[in-house]
Amino acid sequence: MSKRAGEFVTLDDFVGEVGVDAVRWFFASRAHTSSIDFDIELAKKQSSENPVYYVQYAHARIASILRKAAGAGLAPAVSVIGGLGEDAPPEQRLAREVIRLPEVVEDAVAAEETQGITAYATELATAFHAFYRDARVVDPDAPERSATRLALARATQITLARTLDLLGISAPESM
Repeated sequence: MSKRAGEFVTLDDFVGEVGVDAVRWFFASRAHTSSIDFDIELAKKQSSENPVYYVQYAHARIASILRKAAGAGLAPAVSVIGGLGEDAPPEQRLAREVIRLPEVVEDAVAAEETQGITAYATELATAFHAFYRDARVVDPDAPERSATRLALARATQITLARTLDLLGISAPESM
């Protein structure tokens, strides 16, 4: 709605234009006490500039990595416990981010706000993209390290899916 221009768009038209996931994300990412400046062009972009696309892309990228690993005969380890060495900063940073979900949800419930969940999802996606950039996840020459990294990627995927589900947003397997 624009008072100055005299324009009004219904929520149904808005959802039709940008999609339900983008609408839910942008509403959830703001405190209920703040106004929303909704950038329709940003919400339609399929790039890292669009926060919901960025998070969904991280989920889909992990699904792709897991498919590629399976094709190479590699599978995630049962656990990452004991598999993350002290000389593995990318893995450690991502693992620390993954395990924050219960705390984030607890804080969101206590505050009766959802923007902490969207912020966490963005931080987790950012941590995953950095991990993927800095660590070779699928490496047939290092199957044990790959198994641990695949397990961490899978844990990240599950956490992203649960976070998106809390917001009523889809977690696509491909994009």
